[in-house]
Amino acid sequence: MANVLKHLPELEGMELGYIQGILKSMDEEQAGLFAQVYRARRKDNQMVLILTLLGFFGFAGLHRFVLGQIGLGILYFFTIGLCFIGTIVDLVNYKSLAYEYNIKVAHETLSMMSNSFGSESVTS
Repeated sequence: MANVLKHLPELEGMELGYIQGILKSMDEEQAGLFAQVYRARRKDNQMVLILTLLGFFGFAGLHRFVLGQIGLGILYFFTIGLCFIGTIVDLVNYKSLAYEYNIKVAHETLSMMSNSFGSESVTS
């Protein structure tokens, strides 16, 4: 059983608990590989917050582009963050936006590892 804080000390809150659940079935080598790939792909809450705040200065939607939501990013850009209302809502919910993205990344990373090493060596 791998220790999540050893591999990913920057995690906190719900993300920490979720990733701990993923890592509990991995040995140290698998957990280290997962942590390396996951860390490179995940988005930090503070970065999402800063990009959301930029929406008030003419760069609305940047956070949506970074989170892989290209359609919403374009919509926010051309509607000035849906007249700032969407930007304000995202400002309140920036942690959940980052969490949802990071959970998706965790599943993609786990799937990639399962495909690379065979389904019996990495379980979800």
